[in-house]
Amino acid sequence: MPPSKILIADDNPTNVELLEVYLAELECEIETACDGQDTLDKVARFQPDLILLDIMMPKLSGFEVCQQLKSDDETRGIMILMVTALNELGDIERAVKAGTDDFVSKPVNKIELLKRVENMLRLRHLPDEIERLRQYIDSMERSMGSSS
Repeated sequence: MPPSKILIADDNPTNVELLEVYLAELECEIETACDGQDTLDKVARFQPDLILLDIMMPKLSGFEVCQQLKSDDETRGIMILMVTALNELGDIERAVKAGTDDFVSKPVNKIELLKRVENMLRLRHLPDEIERLRQYIDSMERSMGSSS
């Protein structure tokens, strides 16, 4: 299986660098985006498995980006982990309504981030693994059926 693709979307270069360093120990391909519109453009080209999405960004907020991605059949399956300094209950509710799969607060704890990313990537690839298993079983049944 090819390495997972992660898109880091944050307008603060320091935050992006920190997240890249944290994710360096995972076997993954990383791309970055600097605002909401850039995030949508990169999603179309890069086709990430997971997006680490800052909420407060120029052009489009993380809420808007998440809502657009989750309302489109082509991008609905991309896992979204909102990374935010906002920790008001209303912001969390808004993130959930926008369709986020999970959220983590800044300052980000490395161990917590890595576990959440690993779990989300495992979930993201689960349907693919199930489909591969189904295809394998079907091919085995066909080959068994043709030999008897």
